[in-house]
Amino acid sequence: MKRLSVKKNVECMACLECVQACSGAFYKEFHPDLSAIQIVAKGAGAKPMTCIQCGKCAKACEAGAITQNPKTGVYMINKKLCVSCGKCVEACPMKVMVLPEGGQASKCIACGICVKACPMEILEIVEK
Repeated sequence: MKRLSVKKNVECMACLECVQACSGAFYKEFHPDLSAIQIVAKGAGAKPMTCIQCGKCAKACEAGAITQNPKTGVYMINKKLCVSCGKCVEACPMKVMVLPEGGQASKCIACGICVKACPMEILEIVEK
């Protein structure tokens, strides 16, 4: 399964470059609430929160809009089927599902845009 991961023993400096890259790529603006990666305070530092591809969002989606790609293992949202109910957002244990006002839900698809944007090189796409 392909997923975004945070490298161990490397400090996040909370520069938000990954957040900006994600929201900019998918929503054409820098808006932290529209990013599928979030930076949260952890002790005196910061930690990136990423989608772990657990599938809880898919189980919560009554419209059947979220399915797992059989080749990559990544959970994807079919925008045509999404009814914007927000149940996937509520079900996400990592709190990284995005539901813009008046739009459909979105989530990390392990595209790697944030990985390229991180100056500390703490993010990576891994196969598990």
